Amino acid sequence: MGKLAVVTGASSGIGLELARLFAGDGHDLMLCADRSLGDARTMLEATGVQVDTLEVDLATEAGVLALYDRLGGRPVDALAANAGHGLGEGFLDQAFEDIAHVIGTNVTGTTKLLHLVGRDMRARGSGRILLTGSIAGLMPGSFQAVYNASKAYVDSLSFALRNELKDTGVSVTVLMPGPTETDFFERAGMQDTVVGKAAKMQADKVAEIGYRAMLRGQGDVVAGMMNKVQAATAAVLPQTALAEMHRKQAEPGGGA
Repeated sequence: MGKLAVVTGASSGIGLELARLFAGDGHDLMLCADRSLGDARTMLEATGVQVDTLEVDLATEAGVLALYDRLGGRPVDALAANAGHGLGEGFLDQAFEDIAHVIGTNVTGTTKLLHLVGRDMRARGSGRILLTGSIAGLMPGSFQAVYNASKAYVDSLSFALRNELKDTGVSVTVLMPGPTETDFFERAGMQDTVVGKAAKMQADKVAEIGYRAMLRGQGDVVAGMMNKVQAATAAVLPQTALAEMHRKQAEPGGGA
């Protein structure tokens, strides 16, 4: 058996493109998502690598444990913890079960999987972890409040964990994209917003940036020049100003 890469949220978008990159470098794949992975499996098996898939909800502890059990103790050389989704509209207008699912997927499930696989990597003294964070985590997300807060958690966790593991042989990288051409905005119900209608980076370009940063052992990378500018702006502007800027991009009806 060759090296194994685990990719979550791998049915489409950035996750699928990351899986392509791992396959191109000869990694066997364990793909996980809460949607069908049949097309992804067929496409990636054609590259000659071994592909296993599991369709579970990583917002639940049972889903995370099912993925970990599926590994059967096989060493994980790389974990791309990419599963996540957003939620548009005002916080008080959202159904709480939808809020809880975003937190469960982006925060709780990601943390549980990272804890399980990260411990194994540390014990072995090798491994690469790539977390999909977001520049959204750098600013308050008016009309996307829970998603931005969840990505602030992921971004922060990655920096802390990287420091804790700096002498262990395990690297931690966080990819911080901006708006990307995926089904994110459709799933979040944000098609009628300014950001939902705007031009976005292609998922393959974003994945390539994150993948190469991971291979270099880089701690973090913002995908795209305009997103780098936005990240730098977020570091200096008051939170109230950032919240108002985000409102103009994410308020429902703004993209009409």
